Amino acid sequence: MSETRTYAVYFHAQALEVLGEAFKHYLIESPEGLHVLCREIDTSGAFCQLSLVGSTPNAKPLDVEAMIPSGMIRLVISVSGNEIDFGFG
Repeated sequence: MSETRTYAVYFHAQALEVLGEAFKHYLIESPEGLHVLCREIDTSGAFCQLSLVGSTPNAKPLDVEAMIPSGMIRLVISVSGNEIDFGFG
């Protein structure tokens, strides 16, 4: 069984304001701040392509991709393991 690799992507506070309500649904709150979980991330270029871990209101898996300006991203943490849940607490 292969390990699942997930990326926790943290944004600058101003970036969260700019992204607004459209992006708020994908944010996860932790003691360290708001972040999104991604299955894949491509950081080449002026925009980062994020393949988000998403679901519909009925909890069915949903493929979501977002293109975010690289300057909005504060930190990316790679997390590997069999569970995709991520947090420090």
